[in-house]
Amino acid sequence: MTSRTESAAGSAGLSRSTQGETAAGFAEYLASPEGPQFLNPDAVRSPGPDVPIRTVTADGRHGPVAIRIYGERAGTDSPSLVWLHGGGFVSGSVDIPESDYLARVLAHQGTPVLSVDYRLARDGVSFPIPHDDALAGWFWARENAESLGLDPDLLCLGGAGAGGNLAVGAALYLIDAGKPLPAKLLLAYPFLHAELPPPAGGLDPEVMAGLPRHLRFTVEDCIRTAENYVGGPVSMASSYAMPGYADPAGLPPTALLACEYDDARGSTELFASALERAGVPVSYFLAEGGVHGHLNHTAGLSEGQAALDFLAGELSAAKRA
Repeated sequence: MTSRTESAAGSAGLSRSTQGETAAGFAEYLASPEGPQFLNPDAVRSPGPDVPIRTVTADGRHGPVAIRIYGERAGTDSPSLVWLHGGGFVSGSVDIPESDYLARVLAHQGTPVLSVDYRLARDGVSFPIPHDDALAGWFWARENAESLGLDPDLLCLGGAGAGGNLAVGAALYLIDAGKPLPAKLLLAYPFLHAELPPPAGGLDPEVMAGLPRHLRFTVEDCIRTAENYVGGPVSMASSYAMPGYADPAGLPPTALLACEYDDARGSTELFASALERAGVPVSYFLAEGGVHGHLNHTAGLSEGQAALDFLAGELSAAKRA
């Protein structure tokens, strides 16, 4: 076993008996609106940078949509990012590290981030409401870019987990509607397929067995998560709801962050292959030793720096494209 495998297994911090306490399943765990737990909650984390933050409101089809803006004017030759947090469509918010810490780091480096607080698929909410909220955030950003000191043509779109799904679904809608596309898509371990293909090369069974149950994706977990979002059987889902099954032709250049010990890694790999076949430029980064929710679990830790550097580098490349 390699050293990074040992580190990943050890960072779970759970005994065999403790694992039983989290055996309810990923879909059940995500029903908690506060979002996912840290894999290593006792780690000493660096706080995110102190950057200017303000909140605005966009008019959406289903009511107002809050957008939290991080950072100052970047200049008309610099990219900015519209970001969508993860959480299986039923949990998380703009406050979770996957969103807040990431936005602080990028904004501190000179890339303003607009984090969209879309409605969760809870209490009767289902597709297309989160999808429409994501689009409302994107359209607001495009329409107000110049007044914010941003270049609308260098506006990027991205998200993690379920937020990655929403980002791709929004981009597909923009293609069909003939609207301007993001300069680039940035996707972290996106949830794009209801039925997960196996990851290339498989997964280390010893490491995976040592992870807490809420970080594992069974076939049933994924189907239930998708059905909750779709509001019915996956077979009735539109391509905007489960965009991994759609034709990706026409999508903008895409950066993909995958995690080594993630049951859902096969979905990211499959999407990368589909993008390449469609002629879409793809950048791919594998977070070695990482598990699903990598940006949450490693926020403020040195283990997450490589992933943040990858995303920051891809944004910088959008400036030169």
